[in-house]
Amino acid sequence: MSDLGKILDKLLIFGGPYSNLAATIAMRRRAENLGISAERVICTGDLVAYCAEPGQTLDTIRDWGIHVVMGNCEESLAFSEPDCGCGFEAGSNCSVLAVTWYRYADRRITAEQRRWMQALPRYIDFEISGIRCRTLHGSPSSINEFVFASQDSASKLAHIRQAGVDAIIGGHCGIPFGQRLETNYWLNAGVIGMPANDGGRHGWYMLIDPRVDGLNISWQQLDYDYETSRQSTIAAGMPEYGAALGSGIWPSMDILPAAERRQAGQALDLPAIQILRPETARPKAG
Repeated sequence: MSDLGKILDKLLIFGGPYSNLAATIAMRRRAENLGISAERVICTGDLVAYCAEPGQTLDTIRDWGIHVVMGNCEESLAFSEPDCGCGFEAGSNCSVLAVTWYRYADRRITAEQRRWMQALPRYIDFEISGIRCRTLHGSPSSINEFVFASQDSASKLAHIRQAGVDAIIGGHCGIPFGQRLETNYWLNAGVIGMPANDGGRHGWYMLIDPRVDGLNISWQQLDYDYETSRQSTIAAGMPEYGAALGSGIWPSMDILPAAERRQAGQALDLPAIQILRPETARPKAG
């Protein structure tokens, strides 16, 4: 666990660099252009995955000096596990495709990089404008649990209450979303290293902007030199993922609930969310 305490200024949160060096460099430049320093940037994990530059992407993130939550990919690579631990069903297309990229990445990660990943926190807490938040990868009970927008709200709410916070900011699922659940919220910043299965060639990230009465949460697209990453990923022997960088469509949708499958290839509509401070949100006495 890591606790950042009270945050007073804007935060930038993103997930899934996925060994995509060009996207990672673009994300760092975007943060710098926005005037957001490294101590106010959080990555929700999965630094290493589908693309061709695992070691270089790790080095770029480390040089940047941002906060990073341990994802299942970091956990598996850090401890030299036999597979990525993504939670794919055995024999599924996702599971078969993962074998290739995981072996590729595992051969290119150094012992020193593994030690760094071993020390990553499994979640990062902070408070901003009176809102208590926990950033993690999958869910409070499982690092590789997929949590999508269409899934049961009651289970999300139970997770939030288990964590004892006002909002959970998750990763892992690869598609950004934000939901109000009674007086709580589940947020997903999205990922930068792969499209969100929305037909675009961009990634997604999230901004948390403190206001006097609470927070403004917004999602932003990240454009980058996807063609360089597409070509390098294909040349490295992961043509399915290289193609996805250009088409904006995932090579396999095994993990997706029915609602998200139906939305494949459709541009995402992500309106900003306003979260009121707890004392502001309560109705005034009579």
